[in-house]
Amino acid sequence: MLALRTGLICVVLLVTGCGQAPEDRAVFRYALQGAPGSLDPVQADNAYAASLVNNLYDTLYRYRYLARPHELVPSLALTMPQLSEDGLELTIPIRPGVHFIDDPAFPDGRGREVLASDVVYSLARHFDTASRSRGAWLWRDRIVGLDSASVVDGALPDGAGLEAVDDYTVRVRLRQPFPQFAHTLATALSAIVPREAVDHYGPGFGIHPVGSGPYRLRQFDANRAVLERNAGFDRGPFDLAAEGFRIEGQAGLGLEQLEGRAYPFMDRLEIEFINEPMARWNSLRSSRGVDAAIIRPDLASVVPEAAGSTVLPPSLAPTFRAWASLESGFAYYGFNMSNPALGDHPDPLREEANRALRCALRDAFDWDARNAAFYRGAGQAFPGVIPPVLDAWDPALSSASIEYAPDRARQRLREAGWTAENLPALTIGIEAGVEQRQMFEQLRAWWVEIGYPADRLQARVLPSFGEYLRAIADGELDVFLLSWTLAYPDAQYALQLFYGPNAAPGANSFNYRNEDYDRWFEQAARLHAGPERTALYRAMNEQVIDDCVFIGSMSRIRLQLWRRDLVMLPDEGPALGLSWRFIDRSSDAP
Repeated sequence: MLALRTGLICVVLLVTGCGQAPEDRAVFRYALQGAPGSLDPVQADNAYAASLVNNLYDTLYRYRYLARPHELVPSLALTMPQLSEDGLELTIPIRPGVHFIDDPAFPDGRGREVLASDVVYSLARHFDTASRSRGAWLWRDRIVGLDSASVVDGALPDGAGLEAVDDYTVRVRLRQPFPQFAHTLATALSAIVPREAVDHYGPGFGIHPVGSGPYRLRQFDANRAVLERNAGFDRGPFDLAAEGFRIEGQAGLGLEQLEGRAYPFMDRLEIEFINEPMARWNSLRSSRGVDAAIIRPDLASVVPEAAGSTVLPPSLAPTFRAWASLESGFAYYGFNMSNPALGDHPDPLREEANRALRCALRDAFDWDARNAAFYRGAGQAFPGVIPPVLDAWDPALSSASIEYAPDRARQRLREAGWTAENLPALTIGIEAGVEQRQMFEQLRAWWVEIGYPADRLQARVLPSFGEYLRAIADGELDVFLLSWTLAYPDAQYALQLFYGPNAAPGANSFNYRNEDYDRWFEQAARLHAGPERTALYRAMNEQVIDDCVFIGSMSRIRLQLWRRDLVMLPDEGPALGLSWRFIDRSSDAP
């Protein structure tokens, strides 16, 4: 089905050459590090899907393009939410006159106006089991009357706290205060879809998006996506000041030429899915390759610092600009706690032995060697899952959980009664590709060094990121490597990785459950920023470290290179794909 659809689209694009790089100045080509399995917003829980969904659909809110730290602003919404005195009711007015793209899903083929009822429907879909949502955990038990299976065929239960007051007003009633609620409405998971398209395309909706964003989809397959400008998209002229422009650090990028012009500026986006670092680098260096990409620093002979603009070597400086930043997220290895061989177990003695096993595997992980081998020393390892970019980060937290301590690992195994004969066989998931295979072999060598039999540490190679996520959700992997990008700048977004009700297929891929942790999480969710909430965040962080649920973490410095004739500031943090609508060719370029 997908192959047939791609073929038809190639006929439509014949005038520009399907699969070729046209000589059009209004085309932006980007190398994305992986391929999304679906473009349905309810499945957009990963950075690859979110980057595309955020350009194909509208969300009520977004982040200012240039503001650092990130600040929320209305997008489809007219204003920030109007909050009741008790913090339990939010009223959100939306823009009139916004239309979905023209599509056969509509009776006359013409996109109709986006209404408040579409916002209600889009959020409610997450609570309909037929949608197979991967994002319900964001709102589960937050909105009155909505839980994991309370919506049937789009119909909300009586008394649900999600309603369209009129065509242009949405009202939300919360079970308890949730200060981060507006941030959830800036995520790709909250993107607004029309019911007509979901019904019309059925299971095919994930490859046939119908939205009201700045772009519309023209091609999508396992290798690339092609997006074309939505001529009906109108958010007024670009305003440098409103987007948070600051002269210090941003003055040399040519952004001033965007002032007062209607966006998006590019007519077409060609997004190539290239997960191998060397392949991305080769494409960027090719005259017919991509215009921008995240590049492994050693390939470009660059030693980046997390301080914005980066000095390039003379061989690259005439062609490229560079930007380095500490990612708003982290990479980690997770353990499947639902597997009694190394996770939760009904026998208290085996439970403690399993914890000792996980802690030993963590002790035998060498973050310095991983950093040197794959990130040229440009990563920053830290204990826990509250990264250094967040206010709740605790610089005084012990670093023992990220120390390479093979002797301590052997001692843990010995004291817990583990031997080469009784250590369990472990399936370690990797996505197909040279780099991930290299990471696996490095990991296995460390664990063999502490006495783990090599034949009991087997790689399970998954052909795509989508299949990798499915295998994790289905409990097929005992150990898995993932990275987590903060969709909003608060430690809660990282800590919900371990919240019990978020178990797979939700964000809690570990299937971790701890009553104290869940209680603290629920208490913190009601609080505004302050010492009490920070104390709870830090207690949760220390709990998952003590339980040895994961190996981590590392925030990597992202080195982004782009051709000098482009005017842009690369995406950082939660604003996935946001920059694409604001990218332009320099007016000074030949």
